Amino acid sequence: MRFASLLTSIALAGFIATGVAAAATTAATTTAPAAATTAAPAKKPAASAMTPQKTAISKQCSALADAKKLHGKARETFRADCKKNDGKAT
Repeated sequence: MRFASLLTSIALAGFIATGVAAAATTAATTTAPAAATTAAPAKKPAASAMTPQKTAISKQCSALADAKKLHGKARETFRADCKKNDGKAT
């Protein structure tokens, strides 16, 4: 019984090692074309795309939505309309 367990363990370890080796060689051989690697890097988006004024408007609209106790789709719609009107409720 111990011999069968040992043989099973060795076989399982072999299958795992073979899978890892196959994955490592597949990842190494699939590289991007040279033209794609020499292209200029893409621009990163700004860390904070919202200006302080837009942030204040968004917070104002959230506060108005909280006061009206809006949730879900109604809140999303209210906030979108509020932000279009520069923070004023419609």
